[in-house]
Amino acid sequence: MMMRRFICASLFAIPAFALAQVGENRCDFSVGVSAGYTLNKIDYQPTVKQSQKGDCMFGVAARYICEKYFTAICGVQAEVNYWNLGWKEVIEDGSGNTYMRNMSYVQVPIMMQMGWGRERRGAKFFFEAGPQIGYYLSGSEVKGGEEWDVSNRPNGVTYQYGKEPDNKLDYGITAGVGMELSTPVGHFLLSGRYYYGLADFYDNSKKGDFGRSANQTIVAKLTYLFDIVKTKNQSVK
Repeated sequence: MMMRRFICASLFAIPAFALAQVGENRCDFSVGVSAGYTLNKIDYQPTVKQSQKGDCMFGVAARYICEKYFTAICGVQAEVNYWNLGWKEVIEDGSGNTYMRNMSYVQVPIMMQMGWGRERRGAKFFFEAGPQIGYYLSGSEVKGGEEWDVSNRPNGVTYQYGKEPDNKLDYGITAGVGMELSTPVGHFLLSGRYYYGLADFYDNSKKGDFGRSANQTIVAKLTYLFDIVKTKNQSVK
């Protein structure tokens, strides 16, 4: 409950942050595209043994830089991304089975971003964090092994097989760091993030099979942004 309140507070705080004008005013608006790679596991209770499931991601992004506060360049970045998440099980019961579940989502992070370095031409380091909301689109199962046998799964946990999500809405908190190179033709951002899912996609009530079933995602991505509006100020460097 506390984490959910934190997300709600973040959603209201970000617009307020963007409107606050405490330092040197900026009005830089950029849009662009991004692509990268995700590594995902599901936080299951009871536990399901897994390895990281990797897949590609892509999307679009928009960023608004609102001010420079001392040496910090402050702004907000919003994205719409396509992720193929899910999980890949590690099955050690002697059955020879393999199992992977694909789960496609559209994910929308809205992040506060603070950077230190060059604004126009050169490099800067940045930190970003904020809430993220997503929606489940579709899924598929990939089963391997000569004969599918679930009789010896650890703790008898087999509820996840053939089961579609009970809840399609996903939400959580994302945070990361990165480097940005600004050039005359645009901005190139290389970043790494971690997404901590708070929403369970399987029923977590007393009648449900799992007490916890949420995405935990590592993201590495490259983003290209080009300027639509730039601050007209000789002090901007």
